[in-house]
Amino acid sequence: MTPRQSAAVYRRRRIVALGIVIVVLALLSALVWALVARGGSGPAPTPSPSTSAPKAGTPPATPDPTADASADPSATPTPTSTPDAGPVPCTAGQVQVTAVTDHDTYSADENPQLSISLTNSSAKDCTMNVGTSTQVFTITSGSDTWWRSTDCQQTPSDAIQTIKAGATITSSTPVVWDRTRSSVDTCEATDRQRAPGGGAAYRLTVEIGGFTSTNPQQFLLN
Repeated sequence: MTPRQSAAVYRRRRIVALGIVIVVLALLSALVWALVARGGSGPAPTPSPSTSAPKAGTPPATPDPTADASADPSATPTPTSTPDAGPVPCTAGQVQVTAVTDHDTYSADENPQLSISLTNSSAKDCTMNVGTSTQVFTITSGSDTWWRSTDCQQTPSDAIQTIKAGATITSSTPVVWDRTRSSVDTCEATDRQRAPGGGAAYRLTVEIGGFTSTNPQQFLLN
């Protein structure tokens, strides 16, 4: 039979057991606080990907070539064909101006009829004002100017004409010279000086639209 332990031994055992319990409780308490602390300071949440920022490794979006070019000021518009604007104004290099008389020699009772001939020598049609407002007929004898159509011209008019490439047009209504000397001061006079006849030679030059005839047209008055 085992001898009975003394009261001091029992007290020591209870103290040891109580100490063990206290240590276990302390360990359990420390573990609980560690878990709670770890849960409150865990890693920050990962943000959801936004539609405004491209994902890493994703190439930038390519603009749609069919989009309205007006939305992008740097866009280059597609060139479009330009419609034909039609004939352009004639130039001196295109048109040949020629002075024309209805005869080379006139009898004493005939008045010369004067015209202008225009030839488009280019390969393109062109337009010009061929009205009386742009016409000037000048008759000279030597260095003496006898008559100029603009000295006593009345109601000049405009007439825009298209001259086809390679075509020639001539005045529809000739200008008549009454064989007298003209001046702006004698338009209403009835006794203007008459040009001498008897085979006297005269020359006609013309101007139209700023273009002058290349060679004077010579004629004789009897």
